[in-house]
Amino acid sequence: MKESKKETKSRTQKIVGRLKKEYPQPKTALAHVNPLQLLIATILSAQCTDERVNKVTPMLFSKYPTVKEFANAAPRELEQDIYSTGFYKNKAKNIIACCQSIGEKHEGVVPNTMEELTKLPGVGRKTANCVLGGAYGINSGIVVDTHVGRLAIRMGLTKHDDPVKIEQDLMGLVSQKDWYDFSNMMILHGRQVCGARKPDCQECVVGKLCPSENKVPYSGKQR
Repeated sequence: MKESKKETKSRTQKIVGRLKKEYPQPKTALAHVNPLQLLIATILSAQCTDERVNKVTPMLFSKYPTVKEFANAAPRELEQDIYSTGFYKNKAKNIIACCQSIGEKHEGVVPNTMEELTKLPGVGRKTANCVLGGAYGINSGIVVDTHVGRLAIRMGLTKHDDPVKIEQDLMGLVSQKDWYDFSNMMILHGRQVCGARKPDCQECVVGKLCPSENKVPYSGKQR
């Protein structure tokens, strides 16, 4: 029998409740001490593990401590500095252009609205949600990375594989106050329990609430 939207929302709230107990302090794994560092780290995390990014950023943030240094960075030098994160040419280009825009249009301060952030070069909703939630404590949306997308589909919270549509579905099911924490809880759960190839359904705290329990996994797209 097909689940109604009301039933899905009720089930989602139960999922959120169980995840909160399992992951009481959900935070991004990206090391940072200010909005700029989180912004740069999030840009670098595209198609790269947080662990790898965290190995690169200590030196990077020491060498480029402010928006001005990143904006004036020599492209080839910055490319070498972030080489191990992959797609280094495009990431370096975006970081420089992004910081130039912040310097020119925002007086060197990383903006704190979705509209302003997504106008910056290389910044989409995923990155903006990471910065707003992680650096400013603003729940403007839900971060949809590969883990969140995969789990949302498995849990029957969306039928879409497009990150933007997945986010819209999740925003309608999860209370706004929980949006950022929900993203991080899903990411943690995706890494620790509900892996892409071998989900550990026997150890899953939301297994009984998941229609995909013990079934073939699905790997979603990344924004």
